[in-house]
Amino acid sequence: MKHGGLLGFIVRLVFLLTCTLSLPISIKAKVPPEPCTLSGTVYYAGGNRPAENISVELHATEGSMIAPQTTSSNGWFEFGGLSRGTYVIAINAAGFEPVNFNVDLAFDSGRGTVIYLKPRPSNSTTSPHATPISIHELSMPYKARTLMESGKKKVYTDKNAQAGVVDFQRAVAIAPGYYEAYYQIALAGLILGQPDLAEKSFRKAIEVSGDKYGDAEIGLGTALLDNRDFSEGEKAIRRGIEITLDSWLGHYELGRALLNQDRIEDAEKAALHARSLAPNAAIVYRLLSNIHLRQKNYPALLDDIDAYLKLDPSSPAGVRAKQMREEVQQKIEADTRPSHPAESKR
Repeated sequence: MKHGGLLGFIVRLVFLLTCTLSLPISIKAKVPPEPCTLSGTVYYAGGNRPAENISVELHATEGSMIAPQTTSSNGWFEFGGLSRGTYVIAINAAGFEPVNFNVDLAFDSGRGTVIYLKPRPSNSTTSPHATPISIHELSMPYKARTLMESGKKKVYTDKNAQAGVVDFQRAVAIAPGYYEAYYQIALAGLILGQPDLAEKSFRKAIEVSGDKYGDAEIGLGTALLDNRDFSEGEKAIRRGIEITLDSWLGHYELGRALLNQDRIEDAEKAALHARSLAPNAAIVYRLLSNIHLRQKNYPALLDDIDAYLKLDPSSPAGVRAKQMREEVQQKIEADTRPSHPAESKR
């Protein structure tokens, strides 16, 4: 398990932004007659050495996680059964710069994508827990890890979350310390619409890890936010960020928690931090747009929409964002238009 975890940042297929929204950016992709496949290979920069056991995440452009995959011994990953549309590939590996970029499957399957992991500068800050977590998962019994991979395939490729839970539960029966498997049970619980199972499993992952698993803390915090427990959700997310310092989605969720508590300036700081970590994550601009809308900072809101449109120009959400951009532009022009009071009568 590399830094940021299999999911790394967020843990839901149904993404809900629980604050007052005026920017209509929610994506509902149409199901195409034939599914698409997105595949590729991850290499370490500076050569052709494949990056093995690297977590590659696939997100919809509004942020919801669709599927995680772990690269094979030759660096290969593959996501199948996808609807046509725009997706985000995200990689957060310990010691390497984050990878976030959009892939458009509107017209063709994305096969043969090549990704190079670039080392972080030596003065970059990384989580002190990243390497132990990585070693931990690799230290699990082979049979447990096999069940883990089987469960993930059933959940994210075969779309059979219930069968995946069975494999994850068998994995922790073999290896009770396999907290990553408890985390996967939590994700499957969210997919199944079983929030109690999800919260219980997030907490179990945290407990078994000795409170050193930042992904589970952020996942728990996100689940609490969705249950409108903003104060406790904020606490869990902050703890997750302490462990996983460069989790951009952790900082994003913190911004969401703060915005829901009307702590607008703090929410903006958290969102801007998320943007600095992942400038190509469209969902960050969604959060910023809501913050700047609450601040009535229309020039900044216009910049947010423009940034979103660069990442997602053609989807239904992008079309609606273009419409809102026109409204915001008209508002700015109206605010800056000089007034011409009627001449006083002589």
